[in-house]
Amino acid sequence: MVHADASNFADGVTKKDAYEQVLMQAEGFYVLDPSSTKAQLILGPFQGKVACQTIQFGKGVCGAAAASQETQLVANVDKFPGHIACDGDSKSEIVVPILAEKDGEKKVVAIIDVDCAVENGFDELDRKYLEELASLLGKSCDW
Repeated sequence: MVHADASNFADGVTKKDAYEQVLMQAEGFYVLDPSSTKAQLILGPFQGKVACQTIQFGKGVCGAAAASQETQLVANVDKFPGHIACDGDSKSEIVVPILAEKDGEKKVVAIIDVDCAVENGFDELDRKYLEELASLLGKSCDW
């Protein structure tokens, strides 16, 4: 058995620093609204400024990720067709769908939504690790 203290971090990075970074990167969630007759997301756990309460599949960056079941990595939200501007300070965004198997097929059960106040705030490394987090959540939670 390996204890958490055995984790390898870069020199000077504490376990606390690593966890804070993970939490900061995954601070926004929308979950599937099971009470709605239309496919939509409702605001779940989040941190930050005021956010939209519901988002229909296909609407904005979050809705696009939910409808396509694919990560949306948006360098400039002002250039994204149909972007929903809940926070005017947001300049870039990454939205990662969380998929879980239901009735023999993968379905969106939630999304991770992270905004950034500068353009090009996210890259492929953010995509890689947030997709890994989404996969882990999709497999390990009872949605």
